[in-house]
Order: sequence, then C-alpha cells, then structure tokens
Amino acid sequence: MRVLFATTPAVGHVHPVIPFALAAVAGGHEVAFATSPAMAGMVERSGFRSFPVGVNLLSQGEVDQQYPQMRAALGKDRAALAWQNLFAEHYPKAVTGGLIELAETWRPDVVVHDDVNFGACIAAERLGISYAAVQTVAFRPHLYALVHDQLDERRREVGLPADVDGMMPFRHLFLSPFPRSYLNPDVALPPTSRSVRPVPFDRSGGDALPDWVARLTGRPLVYLTLGTVFNYRADIFSAFIDGLRDEPVELVVTVGRDQDPSQFGPQPANVHVERYVPQTLLFPRCALVVSHAGSGTIMAALTNGLPMVLVPIAADQPENAERCAALGVARVLPAAELSPEMARRAVTDVLGEASHREAAIALRDEIDALPGPEFTLGLLEQLVA
Repeated sequence: MRVLFATTPAVGHVHPVIPFALAAVAGGHEVAFATSPAMAGMVERSGFRSFPVGVNLLSQGEVDQQYPQMRAALGKDRAALAWQNLFAEHYPKAVTGGLIELAETWRPDVVVHDDVNFGACIAAERLGISYAAVQTVAFRPHLYALVHDQLDERRREVGLPADVDGMMPFRHLFLSPFPRSYLNPDVALPPTSRSVRPVPFDRSGGDALPDWVARLTGRPLVYLTLGTVFNYRADIFSAFIDGLRDEPVELVVTVGRDQDPSQFGPQPANVHVERYVPQTLLFPRCALVVSHAGSGTIMAALTNGLPMVLVPIAADQPENAERCAALGVARVLPAAELSPEMARRAVTDVLGEASHREAAIALRDEIDALPGPEFTLGLLEQLVA
C-alpha cells in the first residue's frame, strides 16, 4: 500500500501525523509526505521521503498584515477567523493544485492528512482516492459549519460538486488520538471516528537532553512552553520566570527555535531557558507542565500523567483548557490578566494538591488502554479495498 501523508505547514500538525507514518513503514507500506518547503527538511530527518507542496506557515506578522481583522481578535474569535482566512482560504488555495499534480504522478492508494488540511480532502476527492483525517485540534462542529461555503468554493475551483452533507473533512475515516473521556461529551465526533492512543513525537531534529539535566536537584521539575506558533508571547514566559525563580523548583523554559533565550536576561541556577528540549525525554522527569493548552502538549502531559497550569491564547486552546479544568487535571489562568504572583500561586497550588495529579494519572491509564497507531493500518487497508 502506498500512503501519502499531507500536512498543514506547522510543527503542531506534522508531529501528530508522524506516528501513523512510522506504523505504516513498520507494516511494510511505502510512505511519503507532502508538506511545505520549510517542513520538508524536518520530515526527511524523521526518515521519510518528502515532496514540497504548497506554502510555508505564515508568521504572526504576515497573518496580521494579510488579514487585518485578525489583529485585535483573541481566543475563540481569533480561532474562527483563522479557520475562515487560513484553513478554508489561504492554505487550501496554495496546496490543492500541487497535491493533485503530485498524486497523479506518485499515485498513492490512500491519503492521510491532519484535520485542518482541507486541501488534501479536496485533492483526494478530485482524484477518487480514499482519505483519512488525523485529529490534531479540538473537534468544533461550529467551525466546520462556519467554513462550509468557503470549502464548497474551493471544491468548485477543481470541478467538484458541493459537499451537500458537510462530511468532506471526515468522510472516510477520522482518527482521534485522544482518550474518550477527554473529549467534550456534548460534542459528538463524526460517525467515521476511531479512537487511537496518542503517541507523542518531537524528535525530528535528532535532539537530546541538555547536559545540565543530569545535574538537576531533587526539587520538583516544572516545564514551560508556548509551542511553536504562540511563542512570541514573551510576557507569559516572563510572568512564570519572575514568579518561580525564587521558588524551590527547577524551571525549564523552552521558547522555540525562532526565539532567543537571552531575551529574558540572566537567571538563577534553578531556571533553565532553552530554545528546544524534547518533551518525550523531559516529561518522565517532570512534576508539572505549564503551557498554552495546545493539543499536542496536553496529550504529551497526560500520556505521562502530569498535571498542568494552562494559559490559553487562541486556536483550540480555550476549549482544551476548559476541558482540562472540568476533568480536574489543570488550573487555567487568563493570559490578559497574568501576573508573576498569579503564575507562582497557580504552580505551587497544583504541585501541592494531589487531586490534579491523581486525575492526570487516571487519564494516563485510559490512554495506555487505547490501540496504538498500528491499529489504523487495517482501517486504511479497508479504505483501499
């Protein structure tokens, strides 16, 4: 079976798909990726053939310049505008034609894509190829409804009829690497959904732990990240650094490969600011995770049974944070009102309360019981058949 993995040009959408590609290779299938030129190197370092298709991820400044209505939007409002402007317009316009051309020459038997890569659905339907979506963000039916007409326009551009039943994004198979109890019980997944175990992947660059990790004390290890898109929020980083630098914890801060750790100035010995440290290597040593409530970081934390402090900014982060709070695995803080004292109090409270840790461990046990990515190979083979 020849499998083409088509991904939105962002680390948070490429990394969640890679475990399924690794399972396909282990199962003896031929695999290739179609992603942006900037992501191609990362995919190739992970061991896969890569075809550069589409455009690179827009920076925060480029988004605000091209779509000025997004400049002042925050939280769920910004998420809606992102779906309209980026996922239903900018990226599918840039990628659909290239995917059609690639599929006509490489001829995959099935296409697997992240759940907001709508250009992959359109290209696959245009060529009559079955496709499967991997859920990488919170499932929000109102956003699919919001962009339905725009996606129909993208379909018309390649000669496809309207998507009357609205099932195009998950018509054949929707792979959900989330434990069922984590998902919002008031929001039903598509009937094509199959639950699989989330397998965090974050070592596409051959990264290892820094040398100083071996010299850490026995104090609780707190990890802070804002992912790879919202890591421009230096104010959030500063609030936790200032709030925790004098506390009896080891604080590890990763600001992203495109940010400079020195911007936060000299730090005491218990504060370590790096560009990137693989979560899969560090989380087994952690006591608590602080993040922007991105889906990938949350699942990586829960896979390790770690409680969290969350500061949602935009995208699916507000919904993720609300769910984590409801499940008792996290304390949620407002980004607009965050202060060092608020950050310090939230971290020390969660570290001192057993309930958050116990709730996270319960989710970890549920995750461990799910079938792994290899389970999906039979599902993909059924689509091809």
